[in-house]
Amino acid sequence: MKYITKFFWLFVGVLFIFSGLIKINDPVGTAIKLEEYFEVFSADIAPFFKSLEPAALFLSIFLSALEIVLGVALLVRWKLKEVLWLLLAMIVFFTFLTFYSAYFNKVTDCGCFGDAIKLTPWESFTKDIVLLVMIVVLLVTRRYLQPIMKPTMGATITALTAILSVGIGWYAYEHLPYIDFRAYKIGNNIPTLMKPSAPLKYKYIMVKNGEEQEFEEYPTDQSYKFKEMVPVNPEAGPKITDFNVWNDQGDFTQEVLTGKKLLIIVHNVAKADRSDFDKINQLVAGAEKQGITPLVVTSSSSQDFEAFRHEVNLAAPYYFGDGTVLKTMMRSNPGIMLLQDGTVKGMWHHNDTPAVDEVKALLAD
Repeated sequence: MKYITKFFWLFVGVLFIFSGLIKINDPVGTAIKLEEYFEVFSADIAPFFKSLEPAALFLSIFLSALEIVLGVALLVRWKLKEVLWLLLAMIVFFTFLTFYSAYFNKVTDCGCFGDAIKLTPWESFTKDIVLLVMIVVLLVTRRYLQPIMKPTMGATITALTAILSVGIGWYAYEHLPYIDFRAYKIGNNIPTLMKPSAPLKYKYIMVKNGEEQEFEEYPTDQSYKFKEMVPVNPEAGPKITDFNVWNDQGDFTQEVLTGKKLLIIVHNVAKADRSDFDKINQLVAGAEKQGITPLVVTSSSSQDFEAFRHEVNLAAPYYFGDGTVLKTMMRSNPGIMLLQDGTVKGMWHHNDTPAVDEVKALLAD
């Protein structure tokens, strides 16, 4: 039991640190996932969850930092009993979220490991159940985990971890994720990722006399009733399925993915930061002189965007995109993305708006 306890101690501590680091690497993405939960809970459980949406970013950084801090505190065995009870409370909360997602099929990606590791809701729920069992065992057998340092040293390490974690999260919010796990990261070619990487294969689930059977090809026997078609190699499917840009004249997607394009992405004008548009406007003007086509993509209505563009003096044609897709593409509102024939050559937070020479240097002749 002693060895099992020590294995659980190490596994739980490392996993909580890893999970927290993945989330705090992209606090805006974690906040978006929390907003999804709040929206679902406000409709299904109680309307007050909607009022939590403005606090999503704070909760994103706080909860991610708390995972890291509790993981470190567990590994250094500081305040072991209190830390284990806090870990138990946190994993009970996460287990509820993942069960709700899986059972009711509401939030199909829990975001447990951000965009780095995609888990289905039932996989996430299973992971949380395993952790729940481990933490309960640790609570019961914590006598095998003797202190490995003085309490003051443990407190110091835990406090420094808390300060560092919050700092890491805030810096990522003010700039962009340190490591980009999204399909739109620098170097990726969007048109390629919009296509399957291999031919998709399916199996057919059919029912006859109350029994289910699987077929690689659709059966000719008409006594079978079709139930569902399940992909055999879902990993071969397109990584990007919903990228689309349009205006009042029609679809503009292919034009965006051709040539040298400087995209100014504005998720929505109501929440857009106005502070750096003087630098963005300079970049837009310089890009045009260098043969780079600037354009704006937004999910706001044309009426709202017309008022906004005059407010910030943004002189570039604008097009429309899905709000969720734009948030996936860019964690900054506004943000800047440089494309060359659909390949992402550069990406900037509005706080890091580049000079036109920096943009030009990233483009091939």
